[in-house]
Amino acid sequence: MKNPRAEDSRLISPEPMPFSSFRDADQAVARLSEIYARNTAFLRERYTEYAQGRGVRGVRVRAYYPALRLAVSTYQEVDSRLSYGHVVEPGVYATTITQPGLYADYLREQIGLLLENHGVPVEVGESTVPLPLHFAFAEGEHVGAICSDALSDALRDHFDTPDLGITDDAIVNGTWRSNGAPLPLAPFTAPRVDYSLHRLQHYTATAPRHFQNFVLFTNYQFYIDEFCEWARAKLADTQAGYTALVEPGNVVTRWVDGRLVREGEPPARVPQMPSYHLMRDAHTGITLINIGVGPSNAKTITDHVAVLRPSAWLMLGHCAGLRTTQRLGDYVLAHGYVRQDHILDDDLPLWVPVPPLAEIQVALEQAVAEVSGLSGWELKRIMRTGTVASTDNRNWELREHDEPVQQLSQSRAIALDMESATIAANGFRFRVPYGTLLCVSDKPLHGELKLPGMASAFYRTQVGQHLHIGIRALEKLRDMPPARLHSRKLRSFLETPFQ
Repeated sequence: MKNPRAEDSRLISPEPMPFSSFRDADQAVARLSEIYARNTAFLRERYTEYAQGRGVRGVRVRAYYPALRLAVSTYQEVDSRLSYGHVVEPGVYATTITQPGLYADYLREQIGLLLENHGVPVEVGESTVPLPLHFAFAEGEHVGAICSDALSDALRDHFDTPDLGITDDAIVNGTWRSNGAPLPLAPFTAPRVDYSLHRLQHYTATAPRHFQNFVLFTNYQFYIDEFCEWARAKLADTQAGYTALVEPGNVVTRWVDGRLVREGEPPARVPQMPSYHLMRDAHTGITLINIGVGPSNAKTITDHVAVLRPSAWLMLGHCAGLRTTQRLGDYVLAHGYVRQDHILDDDLPLWVPVPPLAEIQVALEQAVAEVSGLSGWELKRIMRTGTVASTDNRNWELREHDEPVQQLSQSRAIALDMESATIAANGFRFRVPYGTLLCVSDKPLHGELKLPGMASAFYRTQVGQHLHIGIRALEKLRDMPPARLHSRKLRSFLETPFQ
């Protein structure tokens, strides 16, 4: 079928679907799903024909992402406590949409708030942004699975492929310029979302649909083992509300007829950043990801998890204690960061502060008190609140001693690690509530290095308690109304209406 939008007869695509107005969020999401399903099916079918030698040569096959837009013509007063769900000034706002089935709950909430706050309809139709062939396949399928290498090499002549020229973070970085285009309705475009959804599957070996809204990051397998053991016990507790544990390879464990039933096979190779998901209805469970060591991994994983629009993420890691009064096993609740990781300097300049978020800080402190059984003045024996410095040099102790020590002293830092500032800074950049609770595992400035014997004893005694503090904090955050959890500190004076 020819595309009436194009003068070039060598371009074929589905019949265009014009924009329609909706005053009901469910109907708007259904229309988005209809367009997406039709267009992705069209690409898959044409590609199968092409791979089997039945396709028309010398033509370009193209389909487009669905789009959502909103036009607001007046300034309207909204509840000043809300950080999202409304526009900040009159204008036309638009975004491209991908995988509306995965984002159905999110889209219904965001569209519903816009309809409620502004009283004007939203419009759903097709964008002018081509949908890359690689992103049109369902989970577990991909281009190479049905096409030879020779055909794959030639596919760019016939199909659109991912275009990094339009896949960036200009919106969330605040560097986006309209040039007459509609204002951004959402923090990420469809191509940027698709890019990250595919990278998540690659790095974690679990499908994006399994990720939960409350996320823990760690860099030790000990925490993973403890989490999986606790999760399986929780599945047996029908009052807890958890429905399944998903491990790498999309291996699913459920409680069925009084016993745990495990389905699926783990991957042949351990993924770079394996993820584990204790699932609950409406994605309100807990995801734990072993991110490995270093700020590069920390940035990579948060770059991609962010497109799922999680409700909160926390870093549970180990750190070097910098004060003589700290003991191994003490906790550090970060309320500020010295960013010496260098990984985000171009996206979030160092002059941008990364503030503590009251809701996260209170939840973490209360969780430490509940799990440890301590409170008030006694709680201060095992936990300090202060600045955490993050470095990209694992062997920072080997530099000329005066330089790092002087900088750490001037910053008033009480702990040093390699990931916390990166995760917090990316949380700030992506408008995802963030927090950090570290556990002191060594004190290199005071002669207590992380050596095998000391480390083994520390891990045996502290990992379980530390993990359960993080879990308890997320449970507290889950009980908060979303409008309270998503702090206005994370929003600029010119923001996208979508969270």
